[in-house]
Parts: sequence; C-alpha cells; structure tokens
Amino acid sequence: MTEPSPHPIDVMLADNNPLVLSAMSEIFERDPRFSLVATSATAEGFLGAVMRVPVHVCVVAWNIPVLGAAKLIEVLREQDNAPRFVVYGDVTGDVPRLAMQAGAAGFAPRSGEVEGLLETCADVADGKMVFPFIDVRKMQQDPIHNLSRKEREILEALAKGLSNRELSKDLQISTNTVKFHLSNIYEKLTVKNRAQAIAYFYSSRMASE
Repeated sequence: MTEPSPHPIDVMLADNNPLVLSAMSEIFERDPRFSLVATSATAEGFLGAVMRVPVHVCVVAWNIPVLGAAKLIEVLREQDNAPRFVVYGDVTGDVPRLAMQAGAAGFAPRSGEVEGLLETCADVADGKMVFPFIDVRKMQQDPIHNLSRKEREILEALAKGLSNRELSKDLQISTNTVKFHLSNIYEKLTVKNRAQAIAYFYSSRMASE
C-alpha cells in the first residue's frame, strides 16, 4: 500500500446494490488515503451530488440506473474540474473497453480483491489510466463509439434523411451548431460529406447486428 497523502483523495461512490455500496463505503472510510464525500444508488442522485460537491475520483457501477455509467461520465467529463472515473463492473464482454471509450480513467472488476479497487482509485487520482487488457484494435474499428451523445443523435437523424434546417428544428439548436457538429462527425468518422457519413452509419449498424 502506498503512503497516505497529506491531503486525502475525495471520493464519491455510486452503486444500486445497497450491500455493495455499504461494503465499499466501509473500506474507503477505513483507508486514510481517502475521504468519502457521498454515496448514491442512482446516476441522477450521483449527478446532483457531484455537481454540488466536486471530488477527485468517482467509483461508479457500470449499470447504475437509470442513465448508466457511460452517459453519466459523458455528462460530467465536459464540466470544469471534472472528476476522474473508475468503473466498477464485470470483466465479461466489452465492459472495460466501453468504459474506456466513455471516458473512464480506470476499471476495477467486481470479482477482484477489495485492495485492487483501492489501488486503482489511488493510481487514477495520481493521473494514471488503469485497465485490464483491452484489445485496442476493437476500439479502432468503430469510431462511432467515439462520438458524443449529441453527435450520435445527429448522425441517427441524418441517416433518416433530415436536412440541416430540420435537424436544427428537431434538436432545438441553431443551423450553425448543426454544421459544427456535422464537421466534428465527419472528422471523427474520417468521411468527407453527408452521404459518406450516412453510409458509414448503416454499415456500422449492420456489422454490429
């Protein structure tokens, strides 16, 4: 275990399982490296708490209701002094990779030792990225996962044939903002125009299905 910092790391926890939340709270409160600020059983409650009281590190269950960890991270990572996120979840499937793509700084498996979660949080607070092995080739294969929630929303609407004016009206944003988002979408998908972006969207969806 590393030496405790003179300034404890402020931590906030979110898990919908009350037993897990209670157990996590206890282990963080026992470790002098950390200062437990708040806990929540929902993403919405967590969001309200962290907006009122900024913290260094947030430990979030991947399937936290109702938003889920991915959307929660997406909302908060745009804030000034955004916390660093550790996703606490099952290693099965693509959860670690999806957590990284969402913007998390670390991943701790539920099946692992409690000490592993503490060390992951300490390392993340120190500016490190902590993940189990992830096949980065999968991350490179589908840039759609790198789009923000608003960009994905616009791309899906674009694929339905909506014009810039219709997009502006439906999403209640200016046409200049639509153009700005489209420019970012084209760059992230490495396409040149609207038609190529739509073709990319449908080919990606077919591949995932």
